[in-house]
Amino acid sequence: MRTRLLCLLLLLSASLIYAACDEKLSTLSGPTPELEPRFASIQANIFESSDTTGRQACTACHTSVGRNPSGGLNLDHDVAYQNLVRVASRGKPGVMRVLPGDADSSYLIHKIAGAPDIAGRRMPTGGPPFLSDGQIFILRRWIATGARQD
Repeated sequence: MRTRLLCLLLLLSASLIYAACDEKLSTLSGPTPELEPRFASIQANIFESSDTTGRQACTACHTSVGRNPSGGLNLDHDVAYQNLVRVASRGKPGVMRVLPGDADSSYLIHKIAGAPDIAGRRMPTGGPPFLSDGQIFILRRWIATGARQD
């Protein structure tokens, strides 16, 4: 009986700890509640879509449809991943647009956060509105966990 009670208390404690640590990404992502740290989600919710703040979709400028993509970065659906991951930036030579496992060294993060070391302007250039801190956090998580094409 005593062992059973102890096991029950341990299970209850573990459940409470798990629930406390479970962060809801939808509360972080703000204007894009469906955003997840997966490439397909980022493509659909950030690159190809505007959001409730009025932020423009990235593909408004970064497309080859009827124009040369801004900065040579085409984020159209079928080529976005190949144009981002392990590809050198045109605006800042020697820096990768997305370096899997290293969000701090990924130029994409610098550009959308408006870091002081960027060439040109913060993205999107039509902002504000810019990406929210939560949206940037989710992009950073995708990169930090390997920037897989999932």
